[in-house]
Amino acid sequence: MDRTAKATLISEIKDRFGRMTSAVFLDFQGMKVEDVNKLRTAFRKSGVDYRVVKNTLVKEALKGLEWGASVGGSLVGMTGIAWSYEDPSAAAKIVRDFRKENEKLRVKAGVIEGQVLDSNAVEQQLAAMPGKEELRAMFLATLQAPLQNFVALLNAPAQNFAYLLAAKKDKEEG
Repeated sequence: MDRTAKATLISEIKDRFGRMTSAVFLDFQGMKVEDVNKLRTAFRKSGVDYRVVKNTLVKEALKGLEWGASVGGSLVGMTGIAWSYEDPSAAAKIVRDFRKENEKLRVKAGVIEGQVLDSNAVEQQLAAMPGKEELRAMFLATLQAPLQNFVALLNAPAQNFAYLLAAKKDKEEG
């Protein structure tokens, strides 16, 4: 690879790190080609970019970032990087689910909002975070709860009056 190609690749990697909400660094050594293809397909379906890049190029791309030195120690051996742009937990959830079937995939490290996470934190904390759609549903439920309570309070007098009439009717009949 010549210098211009390396410079182009480094700027592309920098751009991905600049746009991401989270990244997961993976070690895929010992995995079969079919399994790697399944992993790539799962990433693609969730809108996660995945790429295998030389460690020296990644280290060069991370030089300007304040957390870059913290990740540098994890860049040993074969490294694949999964970048999430919208849903920070998307890549971590895919990796967690994929590891149930294929133990050879290992998490080296992760980054979310400039905070470096070790492999345990990626699998236990980042993967456990609710996704974008889950957060939207929780937010809408929070917004609707006061309105639902208000409607119930408005209906309560009419409902109580109906119960009173029904009880009076039952008393007169019985």
